[in-house]
Amino acid sequence: MLFSSQSWSAASLLMGSLHALTAQAVPTISAVGSKFFYEDGKQYFLKGIAYQLVPEDPLIDTAQCKRDIVRMSELGANAIRVYHVDPSADHKGCMKAFADAGIYLFVDLDTFNTQIEQTEPHWNQTQFDHFKAVLDEFQQFDNTAGVFVGNEVLTTKDGSAAAPYVLAAARDIKAYRDEKNYRKIPVGYSAADIAELRPMLQNYMACLKDPADRLDFFALNAYEWCGHSSYQVSGYNILQKNATDYPIPIFFSETGCNTVPPRTFDDQAAIFGDEMSGTWSGSMIYEWIEETNDYGLISYGSKVKDAPATNTLIQDGYTRQGVPTPVNPDFNNLKSQWSKLSPTGVALSDYSKSTSTITPPECPASTSGGWAVDPKSPLPTLGQSYKVTGPSSSATSTASSKQSKTSTGATSTSATSSGNSNTATVAGMNGSDRLAKVSALLCTLVGAMAVWL
Repeated sequence: MLFSSQSWSAASLLMGSLHALTAQAVPTISAVGSKFFYEDGKQYFLKGIAYQLVPEDPLIDTAQCKRDIVRMSELGANAIRVYHVDPSADHKGCMKAFADAGIYLFVDLDTFNTQIEQTEPHWNQTQFDHFKAVLDEFQQFDNTAGVFVGNEVLTTKDGSAAAPYVLAAARDIKAYRDEKNYRKIPVGYSAADIAELRPMLQNYMACLKDPADRLDFFALNAYEWCGHSSYQVSGYNILQKNATDYPIPIFFSETGCNTVPPRTFDDQAAIFGDEMSGTWSGSMIYEWIEETNDYGLISYGSKVKDAPATNTLIQDGYTRQGVPTPVNPDFNNLKSQWSKLSPTGVALSDYSKSTSTITPPECPASTSGGWAVDPKSPLPTLGQSYKVTGPSSSATSTASSKQSKTSTGATSTSATSSGNSNTATVAGMNGSDRLAKVSALLCTLVGAMAVWL
């Protein structure tokens, strides 16, 4: 089945480009087929930074945003990713400052309390209301380029049952966006890089018959390229193979392995070069601020010991406000990489001629001990939750709005951040293996309890 909305989306964007720039401070970004485009029809590639100075909301301190923007512009960044925001706060100052610098926002809609859970996943009104509130706030800014309905919800090979709940959230937030006549801000998901789920999860998110049930874009948190690796050794060639002919935009929502310091960011040459730029729409580097995990590109001063708990601008010993000072050589290495990487992409006027031929991938079949989603099953409705029902670990969805308090588990492919909704270990550790064993044990115990009751 063809993407029935693709040709219309391309035509609408072309018409909109006739009015671009004159009435807006910054051109908006739209998803057409497998690519992002500015209003003038030029393809948009992300050169982004994960930006979460404090867990609650980094976009309310205009003065700090402006100080950071100077350094981001020096790097050549044109995007940030923010994991948590307060939708009731005033974001106009920071968002205007970023817009003036040509920097776009990709923002997560969830919080620690409203994120979709891998363990007993659910999608309820409380979650939906918060997602809507964040969209309501940020849809007003032209430099809001996309929203995430989840970050690393699936963190183990046994977590595929949560995938339909991610799509249900995307379906409902897209319907709400259109009902409110908001700009068609792309709605996507940021996935953990789990080898056992490749490429099933990626394809499932874009394969369903109704376009309303698919993501608008897919993103990957990948830490495979460490040190002076290569396109083949890192496995990026496999990521590219799996993404070839993918029908919606795909990009790296986190990257920048640090297990072999210093970080040289050699993977950027592959992502923005001939090998991958025809498929991938860029990358987000993890992360802006130096923290315990040593992924920072800048710091705001030396580590502070025994800071009083009342000082909210010093957390985990790291100051989160002030003059941004580059952490070198990492900062300069990234700056050097990005300065020589400027893919031109394709013009929308040319690309739109081929969008009618874009087709979704085949939905992955459910397999024993692997991908456990039946592609013929409908997506969950609002209020459904996933429950294990027997000792065989088979499960069903039931109508329930129970709110889980358990945070999402760890993954071996991500870094730890005070702002990231998942606590995770660095690549090369075996945290995911431990979590998988614990998950399997819990499933067995729950099943046994069900039989006993």
